[in-house]
Amino acid sequence: MSDQHSTDDVWAPDACTLPTVERPLRLAEFDRFFVDAVRGVERLSAGHLRLRLDGSGQVEATARDLTAREATCCSFFSFDLSRSGPDSLTLDVRVPAGHVDVLDALAGRATSVRGER
Repeated sequence: MSDQHSTDDVWAPDACTLPTVERPLRLAEFDRFFVDAVRGVERLSAGHLRLRLDGSGQVEATARDLTAREATCCSFFSFDLSRSGPDSLTLDVRVPAGHVDVLDALAGRATSVRGER
């Protein structure tokens, strides 16, 4: 991706406490998650993104682990994982107004990575 560096910079703002050396690894984890688990991306508002996920137990476990770790280093994220049916999960991602650009980058990444599969 030619714009990867600019997307990474937006997605990992100064408020992120994840060590810089670990950021490419976390980005790769999210990319794999987007490809393997995300079935749809919907922007409900400027500060609210909804990801529709495959409903398997492994996807749920991965989503819980990944979002828990991300919320630890980027405390401005709010993640809510819920079962929207027997075979599907919904992951709502919210950010305050000051971090909408980070949510923009996350939504763009989810959409573009899914499109590459």
